[in-house]
Amino acid sequence: MPSRLPLVPPNRRDFLQTAAATTAGLALGGTSLFAADETAKQDTPESLVKVLYDSLSEKQKKDVTFEWDHETVFQGKLRTHVENNWHIVDQTIAGNYYTKDQQHLIRQIFVGMVNPEWVEKFDQQLKDDAGGFGKQQNIAIFGKPGEGKFELVITGRHMTMRCDGNSAEHVAFGGPIFYGHAAKGFNEKPDHPGNVFWHQAKAANKVYEILDGKQQEIALVKKSPIEQENSFQGPDAKLSGIKVGDLSDDQKEAVQNVLKLLIEPYRQSDQDEVVACLNKYGGLDACHLSFYEDSDLGNDKVWDNWRLEGPSFVWYFRGKPHVHCWVNVADSHKVPFNAA
Repeated sequence: MPSRLPLVPPNRRDFLQTAAATTAGLALGGTSLFAADETAKQDTPESLVKVLYDSLSEKQKKDVTFEWDHETVFQGKLRTHVENNWHIVDQTIAGNYYTKDQQHLIRQIFVGMVNPEWVEKFDQQLKDDAGGFGKQQNIAIFGKPGEGKFELVITGRHMTMRCDGNSAEHVAFGGPIFYGHAAKGFNEKPDHPGNVFWHQAKAANKVYEILDGKQQEIALVKKSPIEQENSFQGPDAKLSGIKVGDLSDDQKEAVQNVLKLLIEPYRQSDQDEVVACLNKYGGLDACHLSFYEDSDLGNDKVWDNWRLEGPSFVWYFRGKPHVHCWVNVADSHKVPFNAA
């Protein structure tokens, strides 16, 4: 019986200090479509959401702000909804709807939500998929910043991100998020050239490579799940794939490296939330890793579709025909999932 390695330790401080070391001391990078990214060094995204909210005209508030639990007929609770390509409101960030100062604030909120080392990479993804930051993205604000719960949601093709100041209970990232990239066209080649997220799949495939034959049989699943199906299965579910807790120490370390790469694009506080949520149900040891046989671009046995899943953790990397990643993380499996 292999020994149990605490991939996400019960004492999360050591893990978080290690993760923090990867970003500590780095200056914010990337180029802004509207202005220099200096404000984000001084203010939190949450404080800037309040500044933005206070700057909105009455018409803007009518268009892009909502009550905390606002619902629509087709999307349910709007602030918890997630899709691979959607517009939460009609108004785009770039253009004439927002003032230049408001556009600058929105840019700084976005920059503050991600790892400084990833600003340039997200900008590349947005350039490839949507013409650049702001061109096809939208924002909506739920609740009233400074007066109780609030959340800002950014949507667009291959992006759903949230900034909530811990207003949304139980969930990491403020709720389910989405990221993706079609770097060289809709149908990417097997090695996904230029894709800013493909290294995550390469790391997952390295785990597969170090599994023995029997382990590979368990980890390899015939059919990919529908990509929008990312509800939590709970602690009693029979999850597909191989259980991380059953792996050897070196194999577990490889899975932990995958987790590190998955959360790396986001700010430290969101990384911390993910780890804390995982710890509620036994850390990575309680998760399963699955690779899907039916979606192998180039038939090269480098698995484009794969999934890391626990009782209240889903990170589904769908790499065919291009990268879509669905993320749903909470500290309770009872949190409902709202996607289309």
